[in-house]
Amino acid sequence: MSLTRSEKAQTARELSANLDKSRRGLPEVAAALGWTEDRLHHTVEMATGADPADVWELRDWLDRTVRDGGGNPVPYTVLTESARPEG
Repeated sequence: MSLTRSEKAQTARELSANLDKSRRGLPEVAAALGWTEDRLHHTVEMATGADPADVWELRDWLDRTVRDGGGNPVPYTVLTESARPEG
């Protein structure tokens, strides 16, 4: 799945909003995912070269964490279930 610049920007906003809703800091999220903080920041920002697998893993982790905390995640408009890669 190749995203346009606009779709990347939208996804970055949604990931960032859900990161805020998770009430977890970058060090805690990075540790939970087994990532460095740089990798996490790169993924949240949808920086050039961000690994699509990382983006989906972060999306799912944030979605689950916000829900587990009793909240409602910001809906994803690009990373929808129908857009999820098969495999």
